[in-house]
Amino acid sequence: MKFTKFGKALAIGALSAAIVFGVTSCVESYTVGFLYVTGTVTVSTGSNGIVSGFKIDHNTGRLTPINTLPVASGGANPVRAVLTLGSRFLYVLNRGVTASGSANCYGTGANSCLNSNITQFAVGGNGALTPQETFFTQGINPFRMIADASGSFIFVLDHDAPDNASPSSTDNCALALGKSVTTCGDITVFKIDQSTGRLSLVENQQVTAVSSGSPITYFPVPANPVDFVLSGGELLTLAGAPNPTGYPYTGGTLVSPYSFSSGSGQLTLSQNSSQSLFIQQGTAIVQAGGVIYVLDNEPITIKPGTATAFLPGTYPSQLLPFTVGAGGALNAETGGAVPDDLNLSNPIEVLLENKGKFLYVANQGNNVIGPNSNSGIAGYFLTNVPAFNLSFITGEPFGSGSGPQCIVEDPSNQFIYEANQYDSTVTGRVVDPNSGILNDLRVVDTYKLEGPATWCLVDGRTS
Repeated sequence: MKFTKFGKALAIGALSAAIVFGVTSCVESYTVGFLYVTGTVTVSTGSNGIVSGFKIDHNTGRLTPINTLPVASGGANPVRAVLTLGSRFLYVLNRGVTASGSANCYGTGANSCLNSNITQFAVGGNGALTPQETFFTQGINPFRMIADASGSFIFVLDHDAPDNASPSSTDNCALALGKSVTTCGDITVFKIDQSTGRLSLVENQQVTAVSSGSPITYFPVPANPVDFVLSGGELLTLAGAPNPTGYPYTGGTLVSPYSFSSGSGQLTLSQNSSQSLFIQQGTAIVQAGGVIYVLDNEPITIKPGTATAFLPGTYPSQLLPFTVGAGGALNAETGGAVPDDLNLSNPIEVLLENKGKFLYVANQGNNVIGPNSNSGIAGYFLTNVPAFNLSFITGEPFGSGSGPQCIVEDPSNQFIYEANQYDSTVTGRVVDPNSGILNDLRVVDTYKLEGPATWCLVDGRTS
């Protein structure tokens, strides 16, 4: 068959258009990363945990379940997860349940957690998770887990040190924290094998056990810890809450700094010891953009005439921003405490978006199942950088599911997701890069989970 010059031109043009269209379609539709969510299979607290996973579409933010997931988390009641070593390995902290099967565990008696563990997973290029090994913390009731920036160490915060089962004035809590101390929490430190991801216990070279004469296998921290965070060479614990009668733990009042050795993993109590924050209901301590935020679920009043971007009134909760000084001491930012949104309560997590212009705070609201008017995302505009100044973003608060447990930004810095405990969902939003407003995704923005969410994280490695 012969083509005229005009026919050849049309054919070549059509072929070129098809190629361009095909290439464009592929570019716009690729998976930019994975979102993982830990949670329980059903609302029954004794059920085994799971890890759900989703592919994040680069163009729309749409979530598509990863093949082979969800997968069993390796134990009951998973509450935290971390990715390390270039996202080759994922570790899940399974808090465990009581002897009666309740996830509401605390203390050292019948209500304490049993069968707690850390389960290691290998992460495949398609986002699939393959269980590897299981490791165990040294204390009782573990509930927080973080990794250092280099992927060399993992830290687990245990609410109760082993000594708490039979406290005395001569136990290891007293040796580490002072003669008058009879009970304490602890941090279990693991070194990560850079090839296999296997965890090995880091012993405390500063405290010799009373009974054995050998180094103890954990690092005591003040009693009744609520949360902890790693900031450079300092690890900070938020503690001071009264003896809990349930979980989650709240009521943080003071911060204790520990210097962290990036070579050995050793934690050494700072000479500054514990620093009172003059609050009573601290819920979390987090880092965002070099600033430490202590989240406090108690009212703050802005008086008329105060030099601030916030309207006068009483707000239900607040953020206390600090920089970390010498010896881990917290230095309050110039503007002081920042009010949470007037319609929200119980702040639990902070996210500074990638460009450093907008700050978002996830508020869990009242601890109830079902619709929750106090749940949502507060949004702040960060101005006068490097001087610290926050003001509310127009249109906030932004909607979420009921009882968000976490808030993350996708690897392409376009979308924000939070996972919710009380309605078992993941909610997605697209970030307006100019205003910071969180808009609904152009596709489905709420995704059902198989059970209540407890934590979430993102992985940008897709091959």
